[in-house]
Amino acid sequence: MGISHYIKDIGRGKDGARSLDRSQAADLLGQVLDGNVSDLEVGAFCLAMRIKGETADEMAGFLDATHARLTRVPDNGVRTVVLPSYNGARKLPVLTPLLALLLARQGAAVVLHGTATETSRITSASVLQALGVAASAQVTPLAPGQVAMMATEVLCPGLKRLLDVRRVVGLRNPAHSLVKLMNPCAGRALVVGSYTHPEYALSMGATFTLTGQHALLLRGTEGEPVADPRRTPQMDLYQAGAHRTVQAAQTGSLAQVPSLPGPEALATARYIQAVLAGDVPVPPPIALQVEHILQALES
Repeated sequence: MGISHYIKDIGRGKDGARSLDRSQAADLLGQVLDGNVSDLEVGAFCLAMRIKGETADEMAGFLDATHARLTRVPDNGVRTVVLPSYNGARKLPVLTPLLALLLARQGAAVVLHGTATETSRITSASVLQALGVAASAQVTPLAPGQVAMMATEVLCPGLKRLLDVRRVVGLRNPAHSLVKLMNPCAGRALVVGSYTHPEYALSMGATFTLTGQHALLLRGTEGEPVADPRRTPQMDLYQAGAHRTVQAAQTGSLAQVPSLPGPEALATARYIQAVLAGDVPVPPPIALQVEHILQALES
């Protein structure tokens, strides 16, 4: 059927655009993910949504379409932590792998998923590779204490194609938000969502509430779902449509700033190994995040 009639609604500019309802949004993105529309229509959709912005209903519909097309991690009766890792590191080390390994050490199963969206950033996949953890070539069940890194194209090839549109047009599109909201697991899971700007905290929180997902939301480090090792961010828990703040943001001056490596993958891997060995302390904000995640898994 095509998506031109949807583009007519969402593409009327910031003030004239009309939002889609949840079912319309699901139909639109489903056609995009299935590859049933032209490249021109995909570009128009991405630019129109970039100008208009997504509503919670639209994001819920986009998630419906995505979840219906994911190759899901099978339900193995294990409560799983989901860490979307798409931003990578530019200035600070990407410590999402450290968070994953600390959680696994406490018996949690952890799924990281992501793909490189900018060539200039260090990815979690590259750090994990330096630690000897290779990306999974297929989706398999996880055991307690296991960490798996899954490329987006393994979970949903159409979603990877949509993310790659950014390399052509130079702008983010709804896919860059929904990957931080989606749950690739068939069983019970806690999604750790992160945002870079306060307005995304509101929109992501509204979507988690609307969809009833189990999620922890925080302002991540350079967009990664790990607490800034220098200062504890606010952390909010969402479950079955309810919301509560479980960690207040740290205020005031820092008494001490942890010594951190550069963003290079090998340096970051060596730092993580030192933390896991007990030679370097776990940064307190990350230790707090681990506690909140483990508590949330029991709720």
